[in-house]
Amino acid sequence: MTQIPSAALHFALFDGELGKLGQRYDAEGVFPAESVRLLVRSGLHRTFAPLQCGGEAFGSAEAENRSLFDALRLVGRADLSLGRIYEGHVNALKLFAWYGSAEQLRRLAKDLDAGRLFGVWATEPSPGVALEDDPFGPRLSGSKRFATGAGGLDFAIVTARPAVGERRLVVVPANQPERADTSGWRVRGMRATMSGTYDLTGMRPRREDLLGAPGDYDREPRFTAGAWRFLAVQLGGVEGLLAETRKAMRDDAREDPLQRAKFAEAVAAARGAWLWTREAAQRAAGDHPDAKPFVMMTRGVVERAALDVMELSARIVGTRSALDGSRIDKIIRDLSLYLRQAGPDHARDEAAKAFLERDVWGEDELW
Repeated sequence: MTQIPSAALHFALFDGELGKLGQRYDAEGVFPAESVRLLVRSGLHRTFAPLQCGGEAFGSAEAENRSLFDALRLVGRADLSLGRIYEGHVNALKLFAWYGSAEQLRRLAKDLDAGRLFGVWATEPSPGVALEDDPFGPRLSGSKRFATGAGGLDFAIVTARPAVGERRLVVVPANQPERADTSGWRVRGMRATMSGTYDLTGMRPRREDLLGAPGDYDREPRFTAGAWRFLAVQLGGVEGLLAETRKAMRDDAREDPLQRAKFAEAVAAARGAWLWTREAAQRAAGDHPDAKPFVMMTRGVVERAALDVMELSARIVGTRSALDGSRIDKIIRDLSLYLRQAGPDHARDEAAKAFLERDVWGEDELW
């Protein structure tokens, strides 16, 4: 498979071709198959895989997160729906790197050679997904909801609870159409993620499909600190919105000091979110003791920046910002949904408590 050199990440490709495809798939409300194929052609689907699976050698966890930070931002800037899909794939690669056996990594390498994509599904309606063991081996029952790429991805790593003990990770096929139901995914934004429900009842994973040990998925600080990755995608959307707003400003707006003041506010908000998210990625890479509260605080920073830039863009551009089919309208719709990740107020409150207890800011050098 021909790979596009990853050093420059081919910004023009992502901000151009993927952006156009994102507009199309948003209008159609279907899984972005062509966008995924373009992502695979770029080689980004395996760049951050374990070395033995064809991933790049970065030299350090900090260097890898720095590169991943840029990749997630660029994909998110082009299309937030694809950014969410790609972020889930990267999360799966991380779980394989941390907990995969030698045989599972060999299988992963073959799947990546074939251009296959993974997701991670943890959200579920009551009573949840059960992992039972009968004389014929493991058996799943229950379903996942808000399952990004349901029916479109190749595989998903899902959480399942055994009869006794902590929940486990299981690798399952994610592309069986009879199990996917995306009819309820009728939303204003992030349409192409096709985050429907996926029925796992009756699936019989092999024992080698069980990834890691019980409780591995919930281990801290990896579980909470890993949120910096979806923040990087959201940040890319904010930066894309700022760039589109700049392009949309007419000469009279550029000459108006009131409009320039609004644009300056948007620049400051976006750059502030960039600085926080970059440091969150750095702290998470080094297993910094304060990575968890720092990332939780960053969630609120990125949310506030996104809300501010969305409002400022609409006020600067006016009615044109709401025109169906415009990039500004799509990004605002996507961000309005993507920002609704679970528990943002609780995360910020927990971060505030940590900052009150000790100096979480620290004195580490930045990149």
